Amino acid sequence: MMDFLTQWAPHLVEMFPQFVDSIVQTLIMIVVVGSISLIFGVIFGVILVVTREGDIMENKIVYTVLGKIIDLFRAIPFVILIMVLGDVTKLVSGTSIGLKGSFFPLIVGTIPFFARQIEQAIAEIDRGLVEASEAMGLTPLQIMIRVYLRESVPSIIRATTITFISLIGLTAIVGAIGGGGVGAFCYNYGYSKQWNDIIWAGVIVLVIITIAIQTIGNYFVRKTTH
Repeated sequence: MMDFLTQWAPHLVEMFPQFVDSIVQTLIMIVVVGSISLIFGVIFGVILVVTREGDIMENKIVYTVLGKIIDLFRAIPFVILIMVLGDVTKLVSGTSIGLKGSFFPLIVGTIPFFARQIEQAIAEIDRGLVEASEAMGLTPLQIMIRVYLRESVPSIIRATTITFISLIGLTAIVGAIGGGGVGAFCYNYGYSKQWNDIIWAGVIVLVIITIAIQTIGNYFVRKTTH
């Protein structure tokens, strides 16, 4: 096996410790950024739903302002967003490169997408359930938790799966322009030096991570669907 790798992927064998480190960095980015984005995505998504016209906490100003801010950040291509946030990233993280400098732009780029995904997931809840909950005297907070969030768990899991898979692509982009992870490894040692075995190794790893996330997401959707 080792002889096969040495023959067909000599550069990968040579840079294998760095390759493993890049995979770990990518997984760290996915977990940390995904977790933070999930929290804020759920919060913003719920706010968008409950403040829309005709809902339990209708507030046109909050709905419009929050919606426009989210749409603004979604409209900016991620590569450009990284450049725009360069100074802010340095201020927040102390650096705009490497693993540490990757977190802030990834979070800013992921939360708006996640929020809209969560909004769509929660908005599918039958209005009859909400009206019945109001008739029973539940407070807005109780309705958010017991109706909107509890009843939309499968849809939220689907939204989370989609967002995490999208996040994999963003980690590769941020890595290619100064960040860390597999994207940085493939760019620095694969693309820049034309070492194709490293590029293909990076592709295979990212595909495996994508399949794993999709499989886990599908499993939990089946378990929570009723």
